[in-house]
Amino acid sequence: MTLEPNYTKQIASELSLSEKQVASTLSMLSEGATIPFIARYRKERTGSLDEVKIANIRDRNLQLNELDKRRKAIIASIGEQDKMQPELKKKIDEATTMAELEDLYLPYKPKRKTKASVAKERGLELLARQIMNQDYFDLLSKAETYVDEEKEILTVEDALQGARDIIAEWINEHQHARKKIRAIYQREAIIKSKVVTSKEEEGAKYKNYFEWEENLMQAPSHRILAMFRGENENALKLKIAIDEKRALQLLDQIFVKNESESAEQIKLAISDSLKRLLLPSMDTEFRNMAKENADKKAIKVFAENLRQLLLAPPLGQKNVLAIDPGFRTGCKVVCLDKLGNLLYNETIYPHPPQKESKQAMHKILNLVNAYNIEAIAIGNGTAGRETEDLIRRIRFDKKLLALMVNENGASVYSASAIAREEFPDYDVTVRGAVSIGRRLTDPLAELVKIEPKSIGVGQYQHDVNQSALNNSLQEVVESCVNSVGVELNTASKQLLSYVSGLGPILAKNVVEYRNEKGSFKSRKELLKVIRFGQKAFEQAAGFLRIRDAENPLDRSAVHPESYKVVKSMTKKLDCTIEELIKDEEKRNQLNLQDFVTDEVGMPTLKDITNELAKPGRDPRQRFDFFEFAQGVHSIENLQQGMKLPGIITNITAFGAFVDIGVHQDGLVHISKLADRFVKDPNQIVKLNQKVEVTIMEIDIARKRIQLSMID
Repeated sequence: MTLEPNYTKQIASELSLSEKQVASTLSMLSEGATIPFIARYRKERTGSLDEVKIANIRDRNLQLNELDKRRKAIIASIGEQDKMQPELKKKIDEATTMAELEDLYLPYKPKRKTKASVAKERGLELLARQIMNQDYFDLLSKAETYVDEEKEILTVEDALQGARDIIAEWINEHQHARKKIRAIYQREAIIKSKVVTSKEEEGAKYKNYFEWEENLMQAPSHRILAMFRGENENALKLKIAIDEKRALQLLDQIFVKNESESAEQIKLAISDSLKRLLLPSMDTEFRNMAKENADKKAIKVFAENLRQLLLAPPLGQKNVLAIDPGFRTGCKVVCLDKLGNLLYNETIYPHPPQKESKQAMHKILNLVNAYNIEAIAIGNGTAGRETEDLIRRIRFDKKLLALMVNENGASVYSASAIAREEFPDYDVTVRGAVSIGRRLTDPLAELVKIEPKSIGVGQYQHDVNQSALNNSLQEVVESCVNSVGVELNTASKQLLSYVSGLGPILAKNVVEYRNEKGSFKSRKELLKVIRFGQKAFEQAAGFLRIRDAENPLDRSAVHPESYKVVKSMTKKLDCTIEELIKDEEKRNQLNLQDFVTDEVGMPTLKDITNELAKPGRDPRQRFDFFEFAQGVHSIENLQQGMKLPGIITNITAFGAFVDIGVHQDGLVHISKLADRFVKDPNQIVKLNQKVEVTIMEIDIARKRIQLSMID
């Protein structure tokens, strides 16, 4: 990252931070520090900034860098034309937005052939300047002197038209005029959509937008993206409109000085410039702006949904029997040990057409006993509820958890190179069942193997800027992985690759070292891994755990650079590290001020003592058991007014989707959320949240279910 000291003051002012916080953050980022590392282990240098604020500093710095790159390119271009003036240079240097810069550059931007350039080639620029001055003179006589057959100026009107073409371009390039028209768009622009003739049936899914209009800058992101998609699919025609009469009046105020003949020509040029140049230019600009804003909001929703999904409560290390349900092709059954290793797989056929339910129940019972199964995970796709019913009919010898698991993206994983590498001797059905089982015990560790946008917890993910989406989702995964921490001796290559400072190559090297040398005994041993240098160790070590390490601090989130601080604490209390961890009274005897140094401040000391109280604690919530309503398996079982338990599977700008166990999620429109969720920002719906919903409407033909969460 490029570090530009002159940005520090501006960023600090814009984000309401101190210049020291911004400068320190940018300095560490430029040195290759990751956001999770800075937020967790460099609180003294940043003033305890969280990941969001650090990312905001980074992003604004990048924006300003891009602005400066463009500024330099514009200055160079105008300089090459030998047209740079001190006043223009000052304006370019002071421009704070890309739009401002581009407006200043527009008159000097190399152009293809235009009406104005043709008119200039015919020698009509002087006439245009005389008209712009709006002095009182015989306009027609003056224009007549420009009539020249060789230059294809055959009449006085040809001369005036050419002059107006030049003036229209000047008006379009006038910075103040563009600013005024842009302000109208910003406040009042209306986006209108109409169905393309004869596309009513083909574009039926866009029926809501066949005759629609609303304020462009106030339109919700999902509607903007829906309309743009409809336009791309040739189902809708879109238009962005403003009050053109008002725009003409504003331009008249800027350019028309009197009631002369020249002024009348300028009015004609203004009208032409507005319709032919200004409006199309602003239309493009505001389309792009609306799309960019909609993308940002949609990506933000997707990122928050992904965070909630990744941080879903894990069941923990259990022996699991997982089932990927199906009808005709049967149900794939796998048995996994506590670490998620595949022990056994088989296919059962309890459902139509085979209907071998008794044999299937007998097989499940035997497998539960043979592999000491503690929990059963059932995919929530086709035949999921029927399989859940089958499991509940089995009389097990012990109490078992039987849970439905969201299998979104399992098929993507099962067909991926990662799955083939992990299970080269098994087909996609076995891999999918394994993924379902592992999602129950540790959702985060399993979901990181799937491309984030394939998990299906967003809206319009294929319509938004894919680069911005991928960057945002990758950051969410990295943030979640590092907030939870990773067990060094059992983590997959994919999970390790998201640890601060590692990446795919170092993660691969760690796994290869582990396979060759056996389990890591200490964090320090990481330095023996190929290409694992001091910088990588600094960034990664605090987020890696070794459950059976001899040094208890290697099992915690205390960074190795702080081990000496803990050692000084034990020396002060004349105890061991184990005693300090186990004995709360001893920890309470510590006066943290005694351990403050130039390098270690109170934020780090508080983090250390909190970690000693619960070393290696998992920040995720505890697992919460959930059951769908019995006897409700399909949309045909639903009745209006019925109250059912459900689990939130997706959140969008217009509401939340809820799985009620009928193979088709229902929608709770934002207007049907309880008031506490709409009015109180601290009361928000979350993915995997258990809720009670009321059936409002059922459309079996279109497979749509309208729900309500209003009490």
